[in-house]
Amino acid sequence: FLREDGLLFGYFETPESLQAAQAGMADKEVNARWQAMMSPYFEIPEGAHPDQLFVELEEVFHLD
Repeated sequence: FLREDGLLFGYFETPESLQAAQAGMADKEVNARWQAMMSPYFEIPEGAHPDQLFVELEEVFHLD
């Protein structure tokens, strides 16, 4: 999701945990390419990777 002011918000769902998803992504070559392509678009500390800065959110409501 992208607001007009440039705030970009994305999410993903995982059947296990955030930590398990991050560990699985770290093993994929495509993740290294994603890191290289997307890192210029994130405000991150020097040396960090965008997928290390995910924030786990509590689900408040769910609509199907």
